[in-house]
Amino acid sequence: MKLICERERLLQAFQIAAGVPVARTPKSILENVKLEAIADVATLMATDLEMGVRIDVPGIQVEAGGSVILPIKRGGMILRESPDEKLTIESDGTSTRVYGQRSEFQLPTENPDEFPNIPAFQEESYHEVSARFFREMVRRTVFATDAESSHYALGGVLLELAEDSIIGVGTDGRRLAVQQGPGTSFGGHKTVESTVIPSKAVQLIERAIADNEDNIQLAARENSVVLKSRHSTIFSRLVEGRYPRWRDVFPSRGEMVKIEMPVGPFLAAVRQAAIVTSDERRGVDFTFSDGKLTLAGHGADIGESRVELPIAYQGQEIPVKLDPRYLADFLRVLDPETAITLHVRNAQSAIICDTTDNYSYVIMPLFRE
Repeated sequence: MKLICERERLLQAFQIAAGVPVARTPKSILENVKLEAIADVATLMATDLEMGVRIDVPGIQVEAGGSVILPIKRGGMILRESPDEKLTIESDGTSTRVYGQRSEFQLPTENPDEFPNIPAFQEESYHEVSARFFREMVRRTVFATDAESSHYALGGVLLELAEDSIIGVGTDGRRLAVQQGPGTSFGGHKTVESTVIPSKAVQLIERAIADNEDNIQLAARENSVVLKSRHSTIFSRLVEGRYPRWRDVFPSRGEMVKIEMPVGPFLAAVRQAAIVTSDERRGVDFTFSDGKLTLAGHGADIGESRVELPIAYQGQEIPVKLDPRYLADFLRVLDPETAITLHVRNAQSAIICDTTDNYSYVIMPLFRE
């Protein structure tokens, strides 16, 4: 096998493939990336058997087709550190040379036939979704998941796919993020059971979708999901376990007070109030009163904070204690120039945060001392 490629283009694809976790793999060959060259396209493949990625790199000059195994760590270091803009990768089956005009590296290699095959996307039943929306949905939900939870289903993002819509949900049991948007079903595709994609897999998907992508195709199977973008195909096994009845978490909005909040100033106030909190006392007191929101934090042997923010509210005082980390996580994924609507009731009730683009976030209150 022999090919000539632009170093930076191959590096970008290699870094995505290297994002597949291999820390606990039973097969040493999975600690590598397989590079396959056919015609004028190189394909990188990586897997840990639970998830995998296949990335096409166009614009490659293939002088002799074939496959080669590249180690993730040293292969990535070579592509990053080489001073050459173009590199030649050549393998005779026993060793691999990577060289340019000013650098040359030689690596031992393994048998590429032993690397598990990652097939291309061939589904006839799937959903087509805006790539920009899907990336935003992942960014707005994955932070609320809990990969360390004993309730395994909380370690991923739930997808609900209907005829003309898609819903993504993330929760760790203390907060819940929901993003809804449009999607188009082909071949009668829809989800009928809990389709929960592991958090690591959805983060890999987000990185693999290019900024200039138009649409992606997504197919949910019985135990796995497969996604195709312009140059990438990603598969992942689904998280086992039943997902919580997330719609039951939302309190009735009809009995709640609505308060408009600007994202940027609200995030700044939350961060300021949280300065004096600690691991033992994380809570910040939020008090909604006539014309202002008061945030008060205090930690043993640390100090106290008090921050005020003007709000368009007139009515009975509403106190609630919240974990500022959960509120800040939500506000950070939003445009600071936009506004959200808070729905609040009392100290015992969860609060709801809504945006104007079908994004909702629920935070459970902390016990007030």
